[in-house]
This record gives sequence, structure tokens and C-alpha cells, in this order.
Amino acid sequence: MSEQQSASQASAVNFDKLVQKLDESIVALEESRPFAKAGKLPRLFDTARRVLLQPDGCQAIDARAQRLEEAGVFEGTDWADPAILLPSLTPHSLQSQNADTVVIEAISELRLLRVARGSYRHPSVSAEQAHHYLTQVLAINLGLLFGMTGEAEREQGKLSRISQSLVQYVASHIGYEHVIDSLIEEIWRILEQRPIRVSDIRRMITQIAICRADPDADLGSAGRGADRLISSLYGPTRACSEDPGTALYQQRLESMDGAALQNEATGFARSMHDTGLVSPYHASFVRFILEDRDSLLSDALGLSSTGRDCLLCYSELVRTLIEEAIFPETAQGLYGLALLLERGILYQPPVAPALWRQVRLSVCPEARERLQFAYGYQPRPAAWLMQGVLNMLGQPLGVGQGNNPTCQSARALSMWAYNDPDYLLQMVAWAARDNEIIMHFEGQPVSSACSAGGLASEVTLDLDPVSLVVVPHLDRIYVEMGRLCAGREGDPHKWVNPEFHGWSAGRGFAINVDVATGKLSDLEGFIRHFYASYHPYYNGNQPLIHPQPAGIAVTDSAARFIGWHAITILRVTLDPEGEMRVYFFNPNNDSGQNWGDGVRVSTSGSGERFGESSLPFEMFTSRLYIFHYDPLERGEPAGVSDDELRRVTEGVYRSWGEDRLPADALQAEPPLND
Repeated sequence: MSEQQSASQASAVNFDKLVQKLDESIVALEESRPFAKAGKLPRLFDTARRVLLQPDGCQAIDARAQRLEEAGVFEGTDWADPAILLPSLTPHSLQSQNADTVVIEAISELRLLRVARGSYRHPSVSAEQAHHYLTQVLAINLGLLFGMTGEAEREQGKLSRISQSLVQYVASHIGYEHVIDSLIEEIWRILEQRPIRVSDIRRMITQIAICRADPDADLGSAGRGADRLISSLYGPTRACSEDPGTALYQQRLESMDGAALQNEATGFARSMHDTGLVSPYHASFVRFILEDRDSLLSDALGLSSTGRDCLLCYSELVRTLIEEAIFPETAQGLYGLALLLERGILYQPPVAPALWRQVRLSVCPEARERLQFAYGYQPRPAAWLMQGVLNMLGQPLGVGQGNNPTCQSARALSMWAYNDPDYLLQMVAWAARDNEIIMHFEGQPVSSACSAGGLASEVTLDLDPVSLVVVPHLDRIYVEMGRLCAGREGDPHKWVNPEFHGWSAGRGFAINVDVATGKLSDLEGFIRHFYASYHPYYNGNQPLIHPQPAGIAVTDSAARFIGWHAITILRVTLDPEGEMRVYFFNPNNDSGQNWGDGVRVSTSGSGERFGESSLPFEMFTSRLYIFHYDPLERGEPAGVSDDELRRVTEGVYRSWGEDRLPADALQAEPPLND
């Protein structure tokens, strides 16, 4: 017997033992008297949690859901009567850090799944009602359905696996066609943010295409807006509209005349810039025209006069980048290449030589292994890395941190790609070639190879290729810099952020939380100082020159504190409606978040550029806890009106600052109301 078979059998035995313990806990609950049932629940919940963490855990709980309810698992809780449950509240339960809350929500959903399938005739809810409820739950939790995690899931740790597997299990029985309209809306919302990593979106679109092609799936009127999404991947032009496969498409290209090829080029460019997605057929087309039709390249990339000039000046480099990095598997790199040319950054003297170095870079075994684990063996790892470089340089605000507590590192990559592209390329070269990055903290070298470890015990693979290779090193360096600040009074970000992010980060530092106690500290002074540094009406109308690191207190949709999070302030200006807004970069995988108390982050429709988030200045300030500034450029703190100051302060008190009032402030009633 092989080791793999032995491990599989051992895993099956352990799962069987867990299920047996679960059955014993259910029997104990069934046999206990009403007043004693509460004492039996902790053991049952703990066992159920361990079962749910297993691959077949949802199926095991599903089979026992009716028994669990009849035994009294929901008695005295909000889940006791399923007829009054609200789907809109499920994200709070599924993203809770309390294990019992996640488990009882999972049992409740699986109970309703049995009702929806007709396996359990419930006294207070019909099969149709249960089906409708679960459909709404799936639509509201699409991120969990497709593994798109955010800050709340990262804080959950292992519990997030239960939530994700539960939602996916329910969807497999309810049917994806019932959430198709919500899915389409969600895809467009995310695409408006132009993320670099689009594999999750491709999975969503593929799922829609499968549903539409399934004769047994009754979509009804759903999915009408799916055509543009499906065609963007599987048939963006006339010659590949029926998704013939790249081999047959290649044959068609060889028989086309100049006019037909021109139509293909413009069709691909239109689709790419419309959605931010690149079809594998687009990569096949570009590789084909490189041979003797390269005059069509600017049309195929959809370039403006700026991009065309850049392409003409660096045609040999662009040709080499395409030959080395663009294949059907890495087609998304074409969008990054087009935007890179539009940015004109090749005109910066160090960038073109650095890209030539990247083309010839030898990838170390460690980086090669990570790339192969994440993206496969075709094409070679260096091609995936180069695709990642093109996308990051073209889409500096499309960087995401994945399911990792590494927002600082993701923010740094974005800032360098945005503001200092040759420095980013140097970081990539060190990490990919040498498996080591050395930075300096106050003159002292800090090596990623010698660090004791970072914030993430193990950086997950759900990252773009550049982040996949570089972030493990940056994470270790960032934490090592923090260790060098041990013993200093105050927040270590004061010293670490400027050293880590570079010379353009302001040396001035403001924080409104006392590090030792976690209580609010000089909130009014902090708000006035931020207005004086960033608000054009109070800083002499000085626009922000370089993106600046900042820290926010993330709250959920009920305005409850989740954790601290790193963002970049990009610009402050009036939106199309004449309201002053802060436009910022959020390295979270989805920036369109509801932070509660009316603070809903906008990613489009309020003057945002691709990848930006924005909030009205007051709302943003109510979630801010750290910012950097130039100490030599000061505005007028006294100019901020008492009214404006009060509104921001109340926003803090109603959300993350509710339990952080300093002792002296508790003596008086906080000004929460007019």
C-alpha cells in the first residue's frame, strides 16, 4: 500500500470518529432535560466545528440537521424560528470570529437546505420559502461562494473555511442559476476596480457560461447581461465568436486578409478595454501579427497617441516582452502592457533597462516553485512573472493582498509601481533571482533571509505573480523593522513606514490612539491636523504630490471594529457633485465595502479612476487613525469649523471609537447627538 493510500485511509478513520462523537453529542442533547440542554451544547458545537472543517463535513451535518433542531440546538437563540430569519444578517454570522456563531449559522442553513429539498417538512417554513431564503443568502455571500475573501475572513482564520465550504455546498444543491443576476452585477462591480488578479472573476464567468449551456438549468429571465462577459473571454471577435479553440483560430488567422485582421485587432482592443479582461484568443492574435503584421499591434492594444509613440520608441523591447511573456495562459498581461505604454513610464531612463534585465532574469528555485504551485507548469515560471510585472506596472492600483494579513506589503508594491517603477523592478529582481531582499532601517541593513518571520506564517498562493514572489520577503522585512523599534515609545509605524515605503513618505506622523491603552488620544487635534495637511480648503489648496501611507480602523456594516488596515491616500479633490472626497488605494481584494453608519466606500460613479476607492472627506476622517505628512508644510488647523469637527468626532464615537473613550472623557457625556 502506498503512503498516499495510507494517509487517505487514516483521514477517513479520523473523520468517522469525529462523526461518531457528533452522534454521541446529539444523543446526549436529545436525552437531556430542558434545563440541562445548555450544558450539552459546548461539546456539541466544538465537535460540529471540527466536522465542518473536514471535506465532507457539510454533508455530515446536512444528514443530521433535522435531528439537531429537534434535539434543541436552536432553543433560546435567534435561529429558533427560521420564518423570521433575515438573509441580510448572514454575512455577520458567517464572518464572525466566534466559532459557535459560525457553527450554529451553518447548522441553520443546512437545516433549511433539507427543507428546500423536501427532505424535512418544517412546521414554520415551507420548501419554497426555504429555497427563496437560501437563494438570497447565496446572492449576498457571493464573495464566500467564489473564495473572494476580505478583511473579516482574514481575521476569522480557520473559521472562514467553514463559511466558504458551507456556501459552496448550498450552491451545489440549490443551483448557481438562481443567483445568476446577482453574480453578473457583482462581476461588473469588481471589474470596475480593475484588479490584476482576475482568476476568481474568470471562474464566475465560466460558471455563468456553464449554467447557460446546461439544458436542465432553467435560467428564466436571468443572465441577460452575461453576453458581454462571456464573449470577453470566449469569443470577443467574429472569427472566434463560437469559441473554436486556439488551434483552429490560428488556422483561420492564416487565411485572413488585411481588412479581416484589422477588424480582429479593433475587436480585441474594444473588448479588453471595456471589461479589463483579456481572451486567450487575443494572445494568439498578437503573437501571430508579430511575425509580419506588427503594424496592427497598436490597434490590437487599443493605444492612444501617447501609447503609440511609446510603442514606436521601444518597439524592440515591446516585441521581446510579448514573445517572452504573452501566451494564451498569460493573455491578461496584454492589458497591463497596453496600460504601461499609455502611462509612458518607459520614458523614465531606468525602466527600459530594468525590463530588459527582467526578460533575461534567472528565476531561483524557491520563486519558481511558488509560481508553479500557483499557476502551473505552462508556460514557464519566468513568463508568469513577466506577465505579473506588466500588469503591476500598468495597473498599480490593481494589487490585492489575497487572504493574507500583508496589507503593508501590498500597499508598498502599489506605491512603487505607481510612483517609483524602477525600484519595484529592482525588488522583483532581488526576490526572484536571489531569494533575498535587503532594505535599510536607519542605516542598518535588514535582510529577508535573516528575519525571524513576518505577519503571515505562510503567504497563501491567491496572489498575482509579482506579489507571490516578493510579498513573503517584504512581510518579513516589515516585521523585522518593527522589532528594531522595540522599546521605543509610541507606534512603530512612525519609524517603519517612511523607511519601508521610501523617501516620498512624509516624515511627520499623527495617530489618534494611545498605543499603551488603545484609547482615543487628542482626537480633536488629530482631526484638525489632518484637515490642515490634506484638505485643499485648509492647506492652501496644495494638491497631494506623492501618495502617502495611512491607516484606517476597518468596521463592518454594523459599524463594529474589525481591525487596523493599511491604505494609501492618493488625492483629495472635489467630485463631480462638488463634494470634497478622499481618493485612496485599498489593498483589500474588494474595495467596495460598507463600513456601517452610512459610510459606504465608493469605487465608481464619484470621479474614481480605475482601482481607486473614495469617501467624502468627513466620512474618511471618521475611520482614519494614522497618517503621514510633511512637517515643513503646515496648513491652518484652527480653520476647521466646530460643526465639521463635531460631525467627524461623532462618526468616530458611533463606530470604532465607541469603546475607546479615554477615562477623562467618560466623566462627561460624549457628544453623540445634536
